[in-house]
Amino acid sequence: MQSRDPDWASYTLGVFICLSCSGIHRNIPQVSKVKSVRLDAWEEAQVEFMASHGNDAARDAYESKVPPFYYRPTSSDCQLLREQWIRAKYERLEFTHPEKQEPYSAGYREGSLWKRGRDNGQFLSRKFVLTEREGSLKYFNRNDAKEPKAVMKIEHLNATFQPAKIGHPHGLQITYLKDNSTRNIFVYHEDGKEIVDWFNALRAARFHYLQVAFPGASDADLVPKLSRNYLKEGYMEKTGPKQTEGFRKRWFTMDDRRLMYFKDPLDAFARGEVFIGSRESGYTVLDGLPPSTQGHHWPHGITIVTPERRFLLACETESEQRAWMEAFRKVVDRPCCPRSTQWKPTSSINPNKSWSWRPRELDSRETPPKSQQPEGAGDGGQASWPPPSGAALDVARRGLCSSH
Repeated sequence: MQSRDPDWASYTLGVFICLSCSGIHRNIPQVSKVKSVRLDAWEEAQVEFMASHGNDAARDAYESKVPPFYYRPTSSDCQLLREQWIRAKYERLEFTHPEKQEPYSAGYREGSLWKRGRDNGQFLSRKFVLTEREGSLKYFNRNDAKEPKAVMKIEHLNATFQPAKIGHPHGLQITYLKDNSTRNIFVYHEDGKEIVDWFNALRAARFHYLQVAFPGASDADLVPKLSRNYLKEGYMEKTGPKQTEGFRKRWFTMDDRRLMYFKDPLDAFARGEVFIGSRESGYTVLDGLPPSTQGHHWPHGITIVTPERRFLLACETESEQRAWMEAFRKVVDRPCCPRSTQWKPTSSINPNKSWSWRPRELDSRETPPKSQQPEGAGDGGQASWPPPSGAALDVARRGLCSSH
């Protein structure tokens, strides 16, 4: 995570940190002791220690052996990911002692997670088994069950933390394909390290699968494809394909180029999916609805134009409309690459059923696009430390909080 001009520092580690990360550091006092750059008094020896260390030096010392698949949190990530990154880095020293990475690097993981029931919404303990050799994640309704309840192929699997949606600070949403449709399951573990280890084990399995599927790709090509957060989620109103039906409130998820809608945010299956292509392919997003549109309760409309038809949506507030418009335009303005077309529809729309796009399988011969490391993948530069003036330290902060 990076933050401009951080106002806090760990004077035992020699790094600048933001306010959010400072709270995490205070929870590991045996490793890190924190002071405010502006408000606290600094001893000359502490200033000299900071000047001789800094964020770059800490990164070199504590991140020398971070696996390429391990998720590096950014400022927008949940508290759990940031906390476990800091603890793994400084408290457990996982990135200087590779033998400590076995829980997510071994290629096999087995354990119990609390899983939300599809029909009753209750969370029950279920046995999960991840095996890279079989290329799958399985879960079982009983620990002694011989056959899995579900088999999720690593090839089509995604995992993203959703604490607010799931209602648990360790909530993880796992998405995969079942019968050519998107399927969601929602899980958590009471132990933060355990659920983050599961998350990184899934990323490791994806990484090794993609290395085999695309032998010419570099780590920088593959790492952004291991897992993804959704571009935007929230409620909107929608109408049917004839655009004469009444609008209904639905939960929408923008996942790369897939726009999916659900009756409830925790539904297992999407009610419909739409592929959003590029402007060059005839896709565009318009502010507002056609003048003749009726039946919407929310006043702020959006029209998505595709080569086949128009999709009419409505938002409750103007700010929500702007946020959705920005997300849609980012997708439309981005040229389609070969991997994006894995979600192109394979048949035309059924006029009697709305939102009936369906995915096709990704051709293993397709090459992923060139990408850079995710934003926030490293530490920022060191801050400049002038000599102390009296009991206070006047700090010129040019550094970045680096998720310490």
